[in-house]
Amino acid sequence: MPFVKTKQSWLKISSAEVEQIICDFAKKGMTPSQIGTQLRDKYCVGKSKIVTGNNILTILRENGMAPDLPEDLYSLIKKALLIRKHLLGNKRDKNSKHKLNLAESKIHRLSRYYKRVGHLPPTWKYNYATASAVVS
Repeated sequence: MPFVKTKQSWLKISSAEVEQIICDFAKKGMTPSQIGTQLRDKYCVGKSKIVTGNNILTILRENGMAPDLPEDLYSLIKKALLIRKHLLGNKRDKNSKHKLNLAESKIHRLSRYYKRVGHLPPTWKYNYATASAVVS
């Protein structure tokens, strides 16, 4: 948490400019965390909420550019697919089988939460065959 919760006096960028930069990065296909890293490194905006009043994901939702899947769920699905691909060539790797089991249980828990909150449709279900199409 930053100690200062107001816009820095030396920061000359306006909230409209930050929102425009966020939308431009989203059009390029960047995830919200990648957008935040770019804002921090290139534009010296530590937290977009201090400048704009909203976080990055809220700005993307207002402009209709939010990702279909939440970012943490997307990365877990990607991780599970990579482990499953590894297991195709290494069938006796018990450690990877265990890690796949853990990753898929996290996917199921997160999807249950996102269904309850309303970020995923109630009929959404994780399936290995369809997950490869979602990630790529």
